[in-house]
Amino acid sequence: MQTEREITKHIIHAIQRRKDDPHLPEAYRLFNGFYEGCPGLVMDGYGPTMAIFEHDEPGSKNEIIEEITRWAVKDFEHLESALLKSRQSPDTRLKNGILVAGQALPPSVSENGIRYALDLQMHQDASFYPDTRNLRAWLKREMAEKSVLNTFAYTGSLGVAAGSGGAREVVQTDLNSKFLNLAQKSWALNSLKAENHQVIVGDFFRVVGRMRNQNRLFDCVIVDPPFFSTTDAGTVDLENRMTPLLNKVRPLVAHEGWLVVINNALFLPGEDFMAELMALCQSAYLSFEAT
Repeated sequence: MQTEREITKHIIHAIQRRKDDPHLPEAYRLFNGFYEGCPGLVMDGYGPTMAIFEHDEPGSKNEIIEEITRWAVKDFEHLESALLKSRQSPDTRLKNGILVAGQALPPSVSENGIRYALDLQMHQDASFYPDTRNLRAWLKREMAEKSVLNTFAYTGSLGVAAGSGGAREVVQTDLNSKFLNLAQKSWALNSLKAENHQVIVGDFFRVVGRMRNQNRLFDCVIVDPPFFSTTDAGTVDLENRMTPLLNKVRPLVAHEGWLVVINNALFLPGEDFMAELMALCQSAYLSFEAT
């Protein structure tokens, strides 16, 4: 078993490799312990801030986190502050994040020529996911003059990417109005036309049900659901009920349109996820295009 000193050196080495990347974006993954030898610890960079996500028992990695923070703020020229989020803490303030170094958090971050509003302490996540960068690039590249529905939109980065690429209509829906307010801020930051953007606060099952009754069609429908969620209108369960969820939105996809599906289930094997998608593509109505 590695000592704390060995783990700390391992993490510093991993971060060092990232910081030496000449193409480092403003939002990026610094270290993912689930894949890189320290389960329970994830670190992302957001401009001048390092966001540290502690998934284990709060305080169990204090010495490692303190040393990494001291090193990063001192030796990583881009970093000026560090935010610690204790995901398992019963204290909402600690779960949403406390500054452990520096004085300020960035209000926005830039990626691929698009600026996204940030609220790193809005809740237990950081309001922007670096790991969907390739999808945002694809949406910007492919959605010119297209209509886009972004379900489970969260803070709307995928929809904003589509809008920045020239989409003629972007509809973003989520159950949480606070998240969608950030989507509106991002839309405005990029001086996009307000009339091309609609946000709908509401339950996924009710919103898409109304759209089906209205015979709405979109050139691209994005399904980016949480791993598990339940309301009185329905249940989202990526491990056991992905196909019924996708069947709810399939009638909203226009002829030759795209259905974009994102897997947020950490413990759902990728092979199982892909097998379920491939099974849906056995019909004449869906075909698999790309990952």
